[in-house]
Amino acid sequence: MRWHTRTFERLVAAAVLTCLLIAGTANAKSRRRKPAGPKQSAFAYYLLALSYAPDFCSEPQGVKDPRECGAGRHVGFVVHGLWPQGENARGPENCGKASPVSQSIIQQTLKYVPTESLMQHEWATHGTCSNLSVDDYFGAVRKARDSVSIPKDLDQPSQKLQLSPAQIEAKLAAANPSFPPTAFRISCYKDGELQEARICFNKDLSPRPCTASAGECTVKKVTILPVR
Repeated sequence: MRWHTRTFERLVAAAVLTCLLIAGTANAKSRRRKPAGPKQSAFAYYLLALSYAPDFCSEPQGVKDPRECGAGRHVGFVVHGLWPQGENARGPENCGKASPVSQSIIQQTLKYVPTESLMQHEWATHGTCSNLSVDDYFGAVRKARDSVSIPKDLDQPSQKLQLSPAQIEAKLAAANPSFPPTAFRISCYKDGELQEARICFNKDLSPRPCTASAGECTVKKVTILPVR
């Protein structure tokens, strides 16, 4: 009877030891495993949206910051955002937790994006889907904007203009001969005023044609108000 008891105890001890060794090996592998990185979002290209301040400021909706809409500011086109875009649909939005945009980035970017709140909104809504860090995202915003020239007659008009969407897009294309002519799209408000100039870029920020997902203004004449 004692022999059977000792044998049973040895078998139990061996089983416990085996379980401990297996658990230790699993824990060691778990510690060596690299933590999962941030989820990568899928998109086809970037769309740089340049909002036209005078027409935005005349619209009833939206927050009108005096730095953009104040009289005497002479603000024309400002960066609304750099948006990850799909080939056939709008791109992803709100892809993760958005850390506060640092003061150093804000100071570098204020001449492109007029307010800190808009920067934070764009980082949270679109930047987190760009697969870039906050520094690299706003670096891309500045680089994309610096690569685009606005025609002189559209940059700071002193009187109201009325042009077709095709005419505005042709002017932008002529001012940027290294871009494909179809890299430019115009969006407009319901009342026909100019909302945005939209410019399409590959992920390396080289210019490319826009697709239908970039939208298009369909009114016959777009109203461009003079700068304030």
